[in-house]
Amino acid sequence: MTTRWRSFLTRAPGDRATAGRLAAGVAALAVIVYAGAVANGFALDDVALVAENTIVHDPSGLWRAFAMPYWPPTLGGYHLYRPLAVATYTLDWLVAPGRAWWFHAVNVGWHAGASAAVALLARRWVGDAGGWVAGALFAVHPVHVEAVANVVGRTELVAAMFAILAVWLALERDSLVGSAVAWALGLLAKETAAVVPGLIAAAWLLGIRRPPGRRVVTYVAVWGLIGAAFALVRAVVLAPYADVLGTAIVFRGQSPLAVRLTAVAALTDVARLLVFPLTLRADYSPNERTAVTGFGDLRFVAGLACLAGWAALMWLLARRHRRVEAFGLIWIGIALTPVANLFFRAGVLVAERTLYLPSVGLSLAAGAGFGGWWTGAGTRARQLATAGVVVAIVAGGVRAAQRVPVWKSTDTVYQSIVRDSPRSYAGPLFGGTLAEGEGRYADALEAFRRAAQILPTDNRLTLRAAELAYRLERPALADTLLAHIDSTCIHCEAFFQGAALSARSRGLTAVADSLLRHLVALKAALPRGEARRSR
Repeated sequence: MTTRWRSFLTRAPGDRATAGRLAAGVAALAVIVYAGAVANGFALDDVALVAENTIVHDPSGLWRAFAMPYWPPTLGGYHLYRPLAVATYTLDWLVAPGRAWWFHAVNVGWHAGASAAVALLARRWVGDAGGWVAGALFAVHPVHVEAVANVVGRTELVAAMFAILAVWLALERDSLVGSAVAWALGLLAKETAAVVPGLIAAAWLLGIRRPPGRRVVTYVAVWGLIGAAFALVRAVVLAPYADVLGTAIVFRGQSPLAVRLTAVAALTDVARLLVFPLTLRADYSPNERTAVTGFGDLRFVAGLACLAGWAALMWLLARRHRRVEAFGLIWIGIALTPVANLFFRAGVLVAERTLYLPSVGLSLAAGAGFGGWWTGAGTRARQLATAGVVVAIVAGGVRAAQRVPVWKSTDTVYQSIVRDSPRSYAGPLFGGTLAEGEGRYADALEAFRRAAQILPTDNRLTLRAAELAYRLERPALADTLLAHIDSTCIHCEAFFQGAALSARSRGLTAVADSLLRHLVALKAALPRGEARRSR
């Protein structure tokens, strides 16, 4: 063991006043950067999950949330279980019912706390200078805007906060009970906290605060019990609801190989967003990002190069006993696992909010690298480095603050998608939804037709256009649009029956009747055997 590493293992935590100043300073920086979020309203999923969610509006939501899916049952429930997040929404509603600014202020508070936790963890391992750099980088990182400035991004904030706490309690306090409780709370906020045991185990493998063998076995046993209990409760709660986890639109119709090739290609976006997040997007859907189907695709080659570079740098740092830096890089990889689409499909290809927990690893690695260099640097070098760090932190903070107003409302998010992701079908989709809500049915029809042209594999877009054509008394156009669905749908009868039920539930009785008449005509035109298969 090197002298430097032995010093690391035995370093005293320092005086509490210094640690307190560090935590307060980093938290204040996070609040300053994201203060503009309190001017935001409810946007996108905020509306269904908070503003219009009756579970959140009643005090019983504090405990009913633990027996309900994350999405309201009236919207299908889906297969997500995040009760702690829903309980916090309920608590916020009790404090300030319907006031979006309060929900956003609480989000900023969670982010400030997570930033302070990153700073204190880094300080514990690499000293004050490294703690300041790690905490400040995390506090201002522009990739966090979606998680902090959108109310439902709280799932990321709470899960990350408890994940950091669970790692710290295990490695720095060897508190099995405390770490286990923190991990359980993280799991109840979002499934991505499932990576906590992997993070702790990775630190042990690098020699960071590794306990005796028997203690390790005890940790593993407790992890197994908590994981099994969470899985069981989750399965019981979600059993009555549709087993629909959702898969990224870009993966629809793609082979398992194409899914993995596309996922590797997406690592280029991940690397760019973590290291140089100048360009930010609210949407990475087709055709902004499309599937990769061959090994020769340059997007796959670029993603593979990013993956290889990460692995090589991690190996080099570990070999040189720069273990905190190596641990930071490993943290990135482990934290990405639930959303990387490499082992199983996730609901998105790339989403900036999902990089909140992985960016902790980047911050730790950067702080450790800077802290190690700072120890042996001269006065002049320190002055220049300090100036450079300050410029970088200010630049990141300004970029993040500029991005915050994008999440002010669904309309501002829509405008940003049109501006930042002009090739995505999501822009016309949101535009059509907004136009329909405002009664501009002709504009909505054209918007849904554009969305369907960009993403012809999603029959729901064509269906929405057909519904609007019926409402505008353009049956010929509606029949043309439905004929496209007829030629591509697999279970046509179930599709049109579901569409008719949906239309009727929205008060569109004439549209529902028209869809059912179309289904009758379709079944009559099909040979008997083929009609059976269409079911």
